[in-house]
Amino acid sequence: MVPQWQTGIVKRIEQETHNTRRFWVELPETNPFTFKPGQFVTLDLPIHEQRNKRWRSYSIASIPDGGNLIELLIVYLPTGLASEYIFNEIKVGSTFTLRGPQGVFVLPEVPERDLYMICTGTGIAPFRSMLEYISKHNLPHKNIHLIFGTRTQADILYRDEMTALQVTLPGFKYHVTLSREEWDGNKGYVHDVYERLCADKPNALFMLCGWRAMIDEAKRRLVALGYDKRAILAELYG
Repeated sequence: MVPQWQTGIVKRIEQETHNTRRFWVELPETNPFTFKPGQFVTLDLPIHEQRNKRWRSYSIASIPDGGNLIELLIVYLPTGLASEYIFNEIKVGSTFTLRGPQGVFVLPEVPERDLYMICTGTGIAPFRSMLEYISKHNLPHKNIHLIFGTRTQADILYRDEMTALQVTLPGFKYHVTLSREEWDGNKGYVHDVYERLCADKPNALFMLCGWRAMIDEAKRRLVALGYDKRAILAELYG
């Protein structure tokens, strides 16, 4: 059943990077707001006369905690109607219409397999929800690799949080790769990282989240490595 539309109230806004903000949204009509880590909500923004051109979907970056306050991670896209409205018009106290939760790109039950979370940009949002949920509830798991690709160090999202999680969450490894800046870490794109990590073809499940070009390329390369398509789950952004 498709969730009903309801009002969301912006309670807090933080600048995460130069072009990305974190928005905490309260849902007063639904308490608790129950969802699965990895699901998304759809916003109906006053940016067009046609309904389907007003809708924008964003993964929930926070975890279900028995309350009705969720976090959304949103990047500013130049010339984007939704971006212009969200970044220029939305303030603390602003309201908008949304519905959710929706989506099947959710935390899998795979304690017998290594889990590779591969993402670019704000595609890290659903994985942040999953990882924090695993950590908080001490869920059984094998090795977990978060592979995050972006341009420069200034674009790294949730950097301190993911670095700290490497210490507190057993078996979790955080891999950042930069495509536009020289540094001491991984250089290039996410593909080089997972291909290196999977050189011995571990028993694994892959979750991909980001732009279509990355997802299509990753699917092709993982199949070429010998993995079954059923071991690859994807959520497309944009």
